[in-house]
Amino acid sequence: MASTDASADDTLDLHLPAEFVALYGRAGDAPGRGGDDLLGRIADWGPADTPAGVFHLAPVDLERDLPLIARWMNDPAVAAYWELTGPPSVTEDHVRAQLTGDGRSVPCLGVLDGVPMSYWEIYRADLDPLARYCGVRPQDTGLHLLIGEDADRGHGLGTTLIRAVTDLVLTSRPACTRVLAEPDVRNAPSVAAFLAAGYRHAAEVDLPGKRAALMIHERAPRESA
Repeated sequence: MASTDASADDTLDLHLPAEFVALYGRAGDAPGRGGDDLLGRIADWGPADTPAGVFHLAPVDLERDLPLIARWMNDPAVAAYWELTGPPSVTEDHVRAQLTGDGRSVPCLGVLDGVPMSYWEIYRADLDPLARYCGVRPQDTGLHLLIGEDADRGHGLGTTLIRAVTDLVLTSRPACTRVLAEPDVRNAPSVAAFLAAGYRHAAEVDLPGKRAALMIHERAPRESA
């Protein structure tokens, strides 16, 4: 699996009233740096033991992480869906829009046994333009991701990490009952990875710039008790 795909412009173009941010997230903290935000403290979600090793999400630090993420974005297998090729400033603009936003989307590195090897965006699907195109529920949480290195793709690692991050979301966000993803329907490896991780293919949705496979993982009934 190379990637799912995303648009920071889409994720961040809904304006939230200050009263909403004050109620559901602490606007004075820095989203994406591990501070309280509309998703909780993602930096405190892990680590997770997986069959591939110990995994955790590390909110992006642009000064530290930009060269690596920009290199991944220029990999043709990633660029086909993320469309962020070019100089590092292209990736910087995409990531910075989230880091300076209200916390509804938090960019993270996925670190496996101490090695950064994937990029994730954890976002509030109920506050995303996705809600304009399909039914979402309050506190629904979405995932965008890419596996950075070609050597890590095609061996089931994507499925393992999707399962781990899904569990982290549901464990860390008790109010969240569903985790969503919307990979491009052409990205068959990504769709297959979500299916193998326990997601169901709920629908195909026409989003700006792509036709997406809406993937949904629901909290098991016993988890909601």
